[in-house]
Amino acid sequence: MQWPLQRVLSKASSHLMLYLDEEQVRQHLRMEELIPAMEKALIDFSAGKVTQPVRSVITVDPPGGFFGMMPALAEGLGIKLVTFYPPNAELGIPTHMATIFLADPETGAPLAVMDGTLITEMRTAAVSAAATKLLAAPDAKVLTILGSGVQARSHNEALRLVRKFEEVRVWSPTKAHAEGFAEEIGAEAMSAEAAVRDADVVVTATNSKMSILRGAWLKPGCHVNAVGACRPDWRELDDEAMANVVFVDSREAAMKESGDVLLSGAKIYAELGDTLAGKVPPRANETTIFKSLGMAVEDIAAALLVYRSATATL
Repeated sequence: MQWPLQRVLSKASSHLMLYLDEEQVRQHLRMEELIPAMEKALIDFSAGKVTQPVRSVITVDPPGGFFGMMPALAEGLGIKLVTFYPPNAELGIPTHMATIFLADPETGAPLAVMDGTLITEMRTAAVSAAATKLLAAPDAKVLTILGSGVQARSHNEALRLVRKFEEVRVWSPTKAHAEGFAEEIGAEAMSAEAAVRDADVVVTATNSKMSILRGAWLKPGCHVNAVGACRPDWRELDDEAMANVVFVDSREAAMKESGDVLLSGAKIYAELGDTLAGKVPPRANETTIFKSLGMAVEDIAAALLVYRSATATL
């Protein structure tokens, strides 16, 4: 059943605050619009136009979860509250869940509360698409996805908008999940090494705490989007992979949160926003790694797209 948009009178002002659930967010968010919005958010961040502290995280153990708080001020003002509970995978429920709150930057008045789970899923893939558009070979034909969850699905959708792949390969720690995902998207499931060998673009989107991708497997000139391993003691890529040209969304966040960067001692070449702005050469003819941790400015920019679309129909 589809519920109508709900508007709640805020006690703080006469403004009506909008509430949107996940399905309502889905109706107002399009990947084709999200990718350029993420490019702008990344450029603004690297240009110093965004006020955004590094994500604050509380460990919830047991059961082994994390609660994160991600505020940002840019074109919009807001905060994302996100939980990451890897054990949820065994329960058949999402490992990531989130809520986003938007406020009016001019008055501080509450504007909207919306489900942030889908936004997190889509904006992460949209940022990877922006990186792929900039860094992958223009004639890239083979896409490999390591992982079979919501991020794997979202990346398959987003990356196809920026490159015309002729072949998609899939690997997952659970063979049945890999086979099911491959059948769903018209791909082929295989071993991690076989999937990565000769691939033009690789996505790592797993909950792995140890490296699953070896640099020796990478084709020269390949581009990798690494979106898992969001803790300083977790990693998806080995030292050899991280010895390539490394881009990040935020240097500050990477040096605090990225096990891929910290454990390998990798040298960060540039923030993606600086390269998108043309301030730093993309070195797209070399093997490139984009280590994505996700930023609040991305969530707020995506939430603004949803808010503007939703209020335009009221």
